[in-house]
Amino acid sequence: MNLNYMDTYNAVIGAVIAFLTFVFGEHWILFALFLFFNVIDYITGWMKSRLNKKENSAKGLKGVLKKLGYWIMIVISFSASVLFIEIGNTLGIDLGITTLLGWFVLASLAINELRSIVENLVEAGYNVPNILTKGLEVADKLVNKEEVE
Repeated sequence: MNLNYMDTYNAVIGAVIAFLTFVFGEHWILFALFLFFNVIDYITGWMKSRLNKKENSAKGLKGVLKKLGYWIMIVISFSASVLFIEIGNTLGIDLGITTLLGWFVLASLAINELRSIVENLVEAGYNVPNILTKGLEVADKLVNKEEVE
């Protein structure tokens, strides 16, 4: 049995994970999941439009640009925390808490994407379990510090 293809596969997967870890840090999987949610939201939005016979390329482009905006927000929020930490180091003030800025932005946007996916499925005629919609509502309120009913 020739395991050469397995060696190649393992090398490629290892290189991809090493690259993602280098770019996004040890929590690269969270960014990969957010990208996955972006793609699924786009697909379910297209499905909803297709099933309701309301396809519109301008709306599709708007959705893609919206997702690009989300990624810009993530980059800005994590970059701002690096900026504040470095300024704090220069001034002798611990501003490490600002790291939370990026994580809360990522969490808030991820919840937004998940809620949009569920909304698309509902509008496309799928029977989405109530626990999923309510659970995402509660998560959104907790991350955004709103009053939970």
